[in-house]
Amino acid sequence: SKVNGSVYQDVLEHFMLSAADQLYGDADFIFQQDLAPAHSAKATSTWFKDHGIPALNWPANSPDLNPIENLWGIVKRKMRYARPNNAEELTATIRATWALITPEQCHRLIDSMPRRIAAVIQAKGAPTKY
Repeated sequence: SKVNGSVYQDVLEHFMLSAADQLYGDADFIFQQDLAPAHSAKATSTWFKDHGIPALNWPANSPDLNPIENLWGIVKRKMRYARPNNAEELTATIRATWALITPEQCHRLIDSMPRRIAAVIQAKGAPTKY
């Protein structure tokens, strides 16, 4: 379905909260999202406030900062030679490939955030190596 604010908040409620609990337990964290309409909806901001979860202020047009793009790049490279025959096979291939991404890869990308942010600030918003 199309992801609107309500659908996005449902995903946050049913998936992100449990994942954050597994990853961080009681430790503080800052949630990162881009400025997609579902992410920037007032109701979504309220959801984050109601759940006590801070969200990273996100500048417009800053794909250089988002490590999810690196994860999609990993998936794309791993799927380079896959030849699914239909949408069902494609979905299965993406899921299987995504499952190969290790927690260590994710943690390295998360740990790179301060460097990413500093690089964008230094470049005054221009593209960076990320």
